[in-house]
Amino acid sequence: MMSSSLVAYDDSDSEAETEKPEVCNASSRQTSLPSSSVNPVQNFAPGSLGTYEKQPTENTDSSGTRTVCGDPPEHCTQNNNTDLTSPYFRKAYAGHSALCVSYKSHEQSPGSSASSRNGVSQKRIHKDSTTAIGGIRPYIPKRLRQENSSMPEKKDSDQREGTDCDVKLGISGDQTLRKISELIKPYLGSKYKFTEVPKSLIFCMSKHSGPVNEIQWSPVREQSHMLLSASMDKTIKVWDAVDTGCCLKTYSCHSCAVRAARWSSCGRRILSGGFDSMLHLTDIETGKQIFSSKNEFRISTLKFHPTESNIFICGGFSPEVKAWDIRTSKVLRVYKAAVQQTLDILFLPEGREFLTSTDAVSRDSADRTIIAWDFQSAAKISNQIFHERYTCPSLTLHPKEPMFVAQTNGNYLALFSAQRPYRINKKKRYEGHKVEGFAVGCEFSPDGTLLVTGSSDGKVFFYNYHTARIIRTLSAHKEACVSAIFHPVLPSLLATCSWAGEIKIWQ
Repeated sequence: MMSSSLVAYDDSDSEAETEKPEVCNASSRQTSLPSSSVNPVQNFAPGSLGTYEKQPTENTDSSGTRTVCGDPPEHCTQNNNTDLTSPYFRKAYAGHSALCVSYKSHEQSPGSSASSRNGVSQKRIHKDSTTAIGGIRPYIPKRLRQENSSMPEKKDSDQREGTDCDVKLGISGDQTLRKISELIKPYLGSKYKFTEVPKSLIFCMSKHSGPVNEIQWSPVREQSHMLLSASMDKTIKVWDAVDTGCCLKTYSCHSCAVRAARWSSCGRRILSGGFDSMLHLTDIETGKQIFSSKNEFRISTLKFHPTESNIFICGGFSPEVKAWDIRTSKVLRVYKAAVQQTLDILFLPEGREFLTSTDAVSRDSADRTIIAWDFQSAAKISNQIFHERYTCPSLTLHPKEPMFVAQTNGNYLALFSAQRPYRINKKKRYEGHKVEGFAVGCEFSPDGTLLVTGSSDGKVFFYNYHTARIIRTLSAHKEACVSAIFHPVLPSLLATCSWAGEIKIWQ
């Protein structure tokens, strides 16, 4: 009596195709990655998918002898009296438990104990197949098997593209983000005293390939060695601007120019917006996008609420200004005005009111150039603040007095009261620098004694706040200097940026 041999039915399509298993090189796979470490070019998606592992199978012939097969037979003949053999390969996906299929021999009954001898439980069934009836697996077309096997890989790839940011690590390494500078430590326990005009150049940082739109020191005093910059080259950079002058990290989250970027109050996240109409809140260590949303207009300015750290306001090329909540990823309020573009946003003390500067000017006056809003009700408080025919590209608040300054395209700085009815001080006008259409920023020193502003000719002007006189002029850049900001802890340390893509540190 001849024993029937084990053969395998070909369950592929009618076309003669051979499907070779993919083999992943184990040496090229990364097995573990700390959450805080970032490679020079790092992808934060899971590891390689589609790895095939070889599975030895155990068969029992008619004589009762068990044979372990490690390699598949090279030739298989078809016999209608036999069913499917055990699989020789199984596909393992990263992050999922390995699944395998067990098959009954034609001699075994459902209650036989042969399945326990195979070492594989009958209950572990592949997710793409149904429970075998009588030991035969239902036929699944080859095209459907290929589509199902590629689904986990596509899902992980789509999630990576939507939630991760391309991050490049700088020279100093990842630990520099969490360090405390030795130059800053002596000043942490004392208050800011007196500001002197910086004279000498400390660092010149020119890693950006396009104009730098905005710079900001980290708001956390212990980590204030870090400087944030947003550029027209579609990138955001974090610098060690106190100790080394090196670029720590580069974030490429936007597909167009990055017009605005701000630190969160905790100093661990960066909020950015650009001409691609995208809003991103990025973790500085991992590059993960905690919040990401498509806006209806190109963004030119954004600011965090001074007391509500999860709320920010953004404006741009639209009559609307929107308040967002990061926790829900939804718009809280919409502030509408008859304008075409919002140039800058300034929160007043306690965050109950805020100001917007717009491009709306009439023939003889600048009606609606500066608008005061109630944050809670979204109602206009006043739009008759500035009555001259110049737009105001930037606004800044005095650190100690209820006053704010508006940069005007009339080549002067105007001083206003930060309390209703926001009257202009006609006795003081800070003039001498040039704006000429650039979004030139201005800022007070931490002690409020100096007012610093950039200029379209590349110079930096220092004004005495009380007398409005020019104290000193610094020839900082060859092209337009669009921002100049004092360090919040170190006295007399100044950072400037230019339209040529340079960032310089002065002291």
